[in-house]
Parts: sequence; structure tokens; C-alpha cells
Amino acid sequence: MKREYSNAGLTIAPGLFQSMEVKRLRDHYMQLRESGTYAGDSEGVNASPNDPLKKYPWMIHMHRWDELSLRWMTDPRTNEIITAISGGIEPYAVQTMLYFKPAGARGQALHQDQFYLRAQPGTCVAAWLALDDCDEENGCMQVVPGSHQWPLLCTIEADITQSFTDVTVPIPPGAEVKPCIMKAGDVMFFHGLLVHGSYPNTSPDRFRRALIGHYLTGDAKQVGSWYAPVYRMDGSVVELGTTPEMMPCGVWADGEFTVQERVMAEVRE
Repeated sequence: MKREYSNAGLTIAPGLFQSMEVKRLRDHYMQLRESGTYAGDSEGVNASPNDPLKKYPWMIHMHRWDELSLRWMTDPRTNEIITAISGGIEPYAVQTMLYFKPAGARGQALHQDQFYLRAQPGTCVAAWLALDDCDEENGCMQVVPGSHQWPLLCTIEADITQSFTDVTVPIPPGAEVKPCIMKAGDVMFFHGLLVHGSYPNTSPDRFRRALIGHYLTGDAKQVGSWYAPVYRMDGSVVELGTTPEMMPCGVWADGEFTVQERVMAEVRE
């Protein structure tokens, strides 16, 4: 897994969470969703009146108020794998998210998580748990293997008829976007610079629910202001600095990167 992560920017742990664990998590979040609204709920940009995400907006930072989410975020299995693939130092945990993605829902345009989390130094790492079987019909994850070796890319406008976010990143000619077919219980771990996203859920009646944890590599000293408090993997809180708004990002020019300084707006979703 460490070799695959180093080469491709991602690795998948099949069946890391057992079927009964997955069912408990899926039922738990469906009950929470049906019970009310929570801080940070979002249906995305420019949602139409019949957008499925109006009924199933995504949740964010559930670990701040939900004990099961905090326990999942700091699970020893996740800690063991992230520690192993990212240099042998335990990570810091900073975020949980739950995407419901019901039938007909838009996807998320290609992006890099580091654009949002801004871990300095080092990077962020994601643990993406499939709560349903994921394939191309219901909008599985799409990745550009090896793109973690690119710098942070400056964003451009996304197609909001296909994406619930309004920014994306351009990829160079020849870069291949590949689907990640996963079973419920599989976890994909991926680098903060890996370009990834998903297409709409075109299935007639299937969800593509996913529980995501975001982490910082253990050498990080700063993170974006939206991600405090920062947790050690034993559940205790640690103080880190705040990353400045000005960060370098890269643009393509004739197949080469040009790195420039750009003020990156604070983005909370």
C-alpha cells in the first residue's frame, strides 16, 4: 500500500470496515439526515428546486457534535494505514464529511483537497469510506493517478450543471481520469494533491453514500482556519497555526507548470 500510494497517490484497503459496521454507519447518518439540519449542511451551488441534494445535503464536521463520527475519524485501522503510507508519523485529524449522493445528484468537479485544507508543511490525506457499492452508474470516485506529483493547481470555473461545486482544476493533455470501482466497506486513502472528483449519479434509484475523513501529515504545523480544532489520533486536541491566505498555485503553459502566487479565498465546503 505504501508503494502504491507513493507511485499513484492513492491506495485502496478492501473491506477495511465490515458489513455490520458499514450498515451501522449508513443507518446512523440516514437517521441524522432525516432528523433535522446541522451546522455546515450544504446542497451545493445553484441548486434547482428539484435538486436531490436539497433533500439530502451533505454533512460536514460531524465529529464536532457526534460521538460516533469522532470515533470513526480516529479509528486505529485508519491511523495505522495513514501513518504507514505517509512517513511513519501519526497524522492529525481535522474533518469529517458525509456525502449522500442520491440518484440524480450532481457530482463534484475535479479538485485537490490541499486547496481547501492548506496543510503546511506536508499535505493532507483523505480516507474515503464507501458506504454503498460504487461504480460509474452511481457516480464513483474518479482520479488522475500520479497527479499528486503536480503542484497545487490554480482553480478555474466548473460546470455547475454537473458539479455541486463551482471550481475545478485543468489537467494537461494525456492525463487520464480513471474510475475507482469500490465495494461498501472499502476505504480509499489518497494524497492531498491527487486530482479527483466524481460525475453525477445517473442510476434510477441508488445512493452513493461516502464517509470521508481528512487528516494532516504528522509534520504539519499549520492548517486553514476552518479546520480547528485539530485532533490527535487518540482524540485529544492539539494547537496548530493558521495557514496564510496567500499560497502558490500552478497553471499550465504549453505543457509545463508555471507557479504563481494567488490569494486563495477561504472556502468552507
